[in-house]
Amino acid sequence: MEGSVLNKRTIESLVKAGACDSLGHPRKGLIDVHEQLIETTLARRRERDAGIMSLFADGVPEGADLGFEHRVAIPEGEYPKPQRLTFEKEMLGLYVSEHPLLGVERALARHVECTIGELRDLREGELRTVGGIVTSLVRRYTKKGDLMATFALEDLGAALEVMVFPHTMASCGHVLEDDAIVCVKGRVDQREEQPRLTALEITRPELVLDEGPPVRVRTKLASFDERRVAQVKEILIAHPGDSPVFVHLEAPERTTVLRLSDEYCVNASNGLYAELRILLGADCIA
Repeated sequence: MEGSVLNKRTIESLVKAGACDSLGHPRKGLIDVHEQLIETTLARRRERDAGIMSLFADGVPEGADLGFEHRVAIPEGEYPKPQRLTFEKEMLGLYVSEHPLLGVERALARHVECTIGELRDLREGELRTVGGIVTSLVRRYTKKGDLMATFALEDLGAALEVMVFPHTMASCGHVLEDDAIVCVKGRVDQREEQPRLTALEITRPELVLDEGPPVRVRTKLASFDERRVAQVKEILIAHPGDSPVFVHLEAPERTTVLRLSDEYCVNASNGLYAELRILLGADCIA
C-alpha cells in the first residue's frame, strides 16, 4: 500500500472486519501492535527513499524491501467471540464469520414459546415469547417526553421489528443494548406486510450452555400409552432444567432408547424422581 493510505484507522477497520484473517494471526494480536507495525513500515520506507542501506543488505536484489529480519512480534491473544462478532457488525453491518446465537440456540429455546418465523402464522393480538439478538436499536422520545424504543430482534431463521412503548421501556429498557440476547414477551401486530411485536416484557435469559447429567427413565413399552406419555410430559415440563431425558422403552425382544427434544430438558432433582416413581414405578429411574 502507498504510504498515503497506510493509516492506522484503515488498518484497524480491516483487521476488525476480518480482512486479515488469512495472514494467520489473531485479530486482537494484530490490533495490539498495528500502530507499531505501521510506524515500522513507514520508517523503513523513509530510509529506503533516503538511500539508507541496511548493514545486512549485501546480496539483496535491487528494489527488494529490507528490514523483515526484525519483524514485530504479534501476540497470540484473541477477542472473545461476542466482541469479535460485534466488531464485524460495526465495520460491515452484518455478521460474517458466524452468528452470535450459534452455540446458544438450544439454551435460548428453553426460554421461548416459538421462533420468530413462527409468528407469521399467528393471529392479530396473540401473545408469545420469542428470543434473539438485539440489532438496530433506536431510542427516541414521544411528544410527551417519554422514552420509547424500536429494535430488530433476530434469531437464526428470521427477524422482526419490536416496538417498546414508554410503560414497558420504563420497566425493561435497562436490559436493551445492541447485540444483547433477550427474550421478548409481546403482542403480535399483523397489520403491516411484515409482522411486528409490541413488547410487554423484556428479559435477559441466563443461558446455561453445559448439559446437566442425563436422566434415564425406564418403562414397559406395552404400558406406555398416550395417556401415560401425556402424564410424563407434564411432569418433565414442571421441572425445567439442563439435563437431557432418555426414555428406555422395554419390550421382550429389545429395548429402544429415545432422547427427548430439548424442550423436555429437566432439573435432575429428587422432586422429579419422586413424581416419576409414583407414576411409573419404583424402579423407573435407570
